[in-house]
Amino acid sequence: MEAAVATRPLQDRAVRLFIVLAAFFCANAVLAEFIGVKIFALEDTLGLAPLEWDLFGQTGSLSFTAGTLLWPIVFIMTDTINEFFGRRGVRFISWLAAGLICYGFLFAFVAISLAPAGWWREAAAAQGVPDYQAAFAAVFGQGLWTIAGSLVAFVVGQLIDVAVFHRIRKATGERHVWLRATGSTAVSQLIDSFVVIWIAFVLGPQKWPTSLFLAVSTLNYAYKMLFAIALIPLLYLMRRAIIGYLGADRARELREQAAA
Repeated sequence: MEAAVATRPLQDRAVRLFIVLAAFFCANAVLAEFIGVKIFALEDTLGLAPLEWDLFGQTGSLSFTAGTLLWPIVFIMTDTINEFFGRRGVRFISWLAAGLICYGFLFAFVAISLAPAGWWREAAAAQGVPDYQAAFAAVFGQGLWTIAGSLVAFVVGQLIDVAVFHRIRKATGERHVWLRATGSTAVSQLIDSFVVIWIAFVLGPQKWPTSLFLAVSTLNYAYKMLFAIALIPLLYLMRRAIIGYLGADRARELREQAAA
């Protein structure tokens, strides 16, 4: 049986599971980077009156980056891979995702540099976009500071996440799955949420004031933590589904190897 798996690795359910988890992780990470350029107002999106919050002197609607919509899925993928494939698995997909993000931004800049067809530049004028090329460049270009901030925050956050996850796992054993998942997210995203905005919008050309930086970073961190806690039941459901898919013995073997 082992010889057959060695010659046909895709027959191994653990291998197929890792590929699926890694694919969802990387897809969500890359999408989050590209849509993260948009800042949206929560109350307006929900059709509610602005809450007129006052945080660090900033008032108005609650503002978040659109990329925060996808990060809860990234958390679930990270914690699940941590649980069954350990440090090496998370580090591998983290560097893979970082490489794919760089690859995506590289070709976004290549696409921006291509000379636009004359008719295409005005193709969306009826929708209120007089210069499609300028809009395309503004959305997909995002600026080197934003790209640098995103990549640094992503890689540092993921490496810290895996370290904290296994520190808690070592202390608690196989108990308290929720604690190591939420605890590692709390520490890693505290750094991620503040680093990316600091590099992109404070050190970058926009030069955000400290009050705006603290307000937006704090809101984004609070959002991520709220969803990290809300998704704890999903984490347990995924764990149960994976054990059912792999079989109890194979799942136990993977978790023991991951914790080693």
